[in-house]
Amino acid sequence: MRIAALLVAVFTIVVGIVGIVSPDSVTTVRRQYFATPVGLYAAAALRVGMGLVVILVAPTSRAPKTLRALGAVMCMQALAATLFGPDRARAILEWETMQGTALLRVGAAVALAAGGFMAFAVTGRRPRGAE
Repeated sequence: MRIAALLVAVFTIVVGIVGIVSPDSVTTVRRQYFATPVGLYAAAALRVGMGLVVILVAPTSRAPKTLRALGAVMCMQALAATLFGPDRARAILEWETMQGTALLRVGAAVALAAGGFMAFAVTGRRPRGAE
């Protein structure tokens, strides 16, 4: 499970780096999966899966409470996207795009930081006696 969590962390880091360097490319990919309900729901399922992996590996990590919270946020993002539906998700994406690249880069920086933290937390062991 630790390897799966590390893959989630690396994926998140890569998305963050690409988003900082080229926010337009991430926006293009997001537009493609918002194009159809199937794409949106597939992306949501992937995000729920990633969140569950993070939640399941949390007890053996350096920061179990924080990883549980990150995993829960990932799952809630997916659930919110499915509840809003493709039309509302596209509207939110267009609003983000109209705000300029600064907002997109801030989101990418958050993803990079979260991925880096996840990688740090899952590659080490929990200190003895820590609860």
